[in-house]
Amino acid sequence: MSQHEKLRELLGLRRAPVALAFRETPPPGLPRVQQPGPAGCSYWKMAAEGGAFYTEAADHHGCVIGSHTHGVELPAEKAQELQSMIGTMVGLEYLQADEVASIPTRSAPFGVAIYAPLGAEPCPPDVVLVRGNARQIMLVAEAARAAGIGHEGAAMGRPACSMIPATTGAARATLSLACIGNRVYTGLGDEELYFAIPGPRLAEVTVKLETIIHANRELEKFHQARLGD
Repeated sequence: MSQHEKLRELLGLRRAPVALAFRETPPPGLPRVQQPGPAGCSYWKMAAEGGAFYTEAADHHGCVIGSHTHGVELPAEKAQELQSMIGTMVGLEYLQADEVASIPTRSAPFGVAIYAPLGAEPCPPDVVLVRGNARQIMLVAEAARAAGIGHEGAAMGRPACSMIPATTGAARATLSLACIGNRVYTGLGDEELYFAIPGPRLAEVTVKLETIIHANRELEKFHQARLGD
């Protein structure tokens, strides 16, 4: 069984994890996304549903917040839109003004972003995005911790796309509650959240996951027995 099949089967995932990579140029033969999406996270949904493609900087201009987190250089009018959007969020008390500087962002120049369902990726992923319910994410989070790359600190939230630079920057897994924009663009259910794994560490997490699931099954029996006493 391949690594992606094992990960999906062990967790019982309904959707394929998404493999995401950043490169200077696209792999040969990989098509560019046919139509720019309303936000970068909309490409996650496309990849989870089987699409393999790359995006250029202009394909991310639909969401200026996502462009910011991905290190996409914005033209003047889009840069102004970013400031206006931040002003709106601060005005709504959705963000505090001093929070903006702490939002994780990619520092490397943006070339292309490559999206694919895990197992069909044309190059090694920088990040693997796992979408699941609370129990599924609990298990993969425990596996990541067992592999030495567990999430540290509070769960991340708005904007959801900031978990990508947070994961690559720290080379550690990231737990995210997502954000309202992401939930709209990806159809993320009320009961779902994300766990991002550094691509180079995926194999270790998958190996640990087998142990973690076995341990949880045995411990569940123990706790159920105590509950019945």
